Amino acid sequence: MGKVTGFLEFERTDPSKRAVTERVRDYREFELPIVQETLAQQGARCMDCGIPFCNTGCPLGNLIPDWNDHVYKGLHELASHSLHSTNNFPEITGRVCPAPCEAACVLGINDDPVSIKLIERAIADRALEHGFVKPILPKSRTGKTVAVVGSGPAGLAAAQQLARVGHTVTVYERDDRLGGLLTYGIPDFKLEKSIITRRVEQMKAEGVVFQTSADVGGRITGQELRAKHDAVLLAIGSRKPRDLGVPGRELSGVHFAMDFLTQQNRRVAGETVPDAGAIVATGKHVVVIGGGDTGSDCIGTSHRQGAKSVTSFEIMPRPPEERASSTPWPQWPLMLRTSSSHEEGGNRDWSVSTEKITGNGRVEELHCVRVEFRGGRFERVSGSEFVLPADLVLLAMGFMHPEREGVVEQLGVELDQRGNVRIDGRCMATVPGVFAAGDCQRGQSLVVWAIADGRRAARGVDQYLMGRSEL
Repeated sequence: MGKVTGFLEFERTDPSKRAVTERVRDYREFELPIVQETLAQQGARCMDCGIPFCNTGCPLGNLIPDWNDHVYKGLHELASHSLHSTNNFPEITGRVCPAPCEAACVLGINDDPVSIKLIERAIADRALEHGFVKPILPKSRTGKTVAVVGSGPAGLAAAQQLARVGHTVTVYERDDRLGGLLTYGIPDFKLEKSIITRRVEQMKAEGVVFQTSADVGGRITGQELRAKHDAVLLAIGSRKPRDLGVPGRELSGVHFAMDFLTQQNRRVAGETVPDAGAIVATGKHVVVIGGGDTGSDCIGTSHRQGAKSVTSFEIMPRPPEERASSTPWPQWPLMLRTSSSHEEGGNRDWSVSTEKITGNGRVEELHCVRVEFRGGRFERVSGSEFVLPADLVLLAMGFMHPEREGVVEQLGVELDQRGNVRIDGRCMATVPGVFAAGDCQRGQSLVVWAIADGRRAARGVDQYLMGRSEL
């Protein structure tokens, strides 16, 4: 490394954020850019490990020590090259990835880990700003065509990889805008949509064709896709939400989190959301059921809409403040995490189960009880029942499996025990020429896993079409 004693001289720096009182009044990103001197110091903290576990902690196998060193030395274009060699969209993972690489950082054994995510975002932003990122055109065309169904991170990564080796790629997206949950699921205060648009323009210049409002499985059948293309890649995500099966679920004011987030993202994009069916938190007591990233996004959005109060429930016990002994380094640690949305206010509670919802046609109260996890299941704590007023309940309890109706059924691919598309080592489904990538075959997971799956599936498609692959 350029400075072998850097980890002894410099402390970890986390991204600076806009003041809470300011950022809750708009939907612009909450993190501030990092100054170059600080960035170089953070790159210098990388330790020149004998075995850099950050590489294996990252699903993409990012060359983290390499670009940390380049940043320290001021070699920004070289840093961009190293970063993009394994990651198609580092400016996205640099914003929304939980950074399993940092959990595996060797320095993190007895000190704060290297600020890998911060460095990644800074490299990517600088590369795009200074024109280091250019379209990569294939040396020749193969004459093969590939249909990619879904324009989330898995579909986009696979499409870009396949186009770069000369295949003609068409991405079919059922929504009117590209990006999947990057566009409609993640709020702009975490990921401004101009970032996605910028990458889409690069991919168009590389030859990728995009079709939006493409109803694959409806107006466009799976059989038609197979007849038109030499290979079909499903990257449709895991969009079947987990529901809350309790009395009163049918009351007005109880909604899936993704419906709430999608509406607000459309408003931010300048679209009109009809008053009929509008889901808004303004002036309401909001309860978010589910403590993951989607629940956190609902909290931040509710703050910005002017909720009267925001409470979030998690059925699991409160995690410890520090890494739990059950998840030692370099595993992903079980520990309490506080997101930017949590910092903005509201109440968080753990070990809570909702038993029923009551109201006169519309939700008014949640009837809850505290639970303990014993013998592999949750048990009620007698006498711990309580009632909470609620005007809006958002269900953010995760997703179960991909939507089976439509293209999945039409293509006749087999599903695994969890209801996901079954694939082999090349990411091919049980129907020859049909592949799957991302959450639809893995189950609900991280953006970084989706990109990694998309890249791996692209290699499988290329091998199927050409008999070999350089991807």
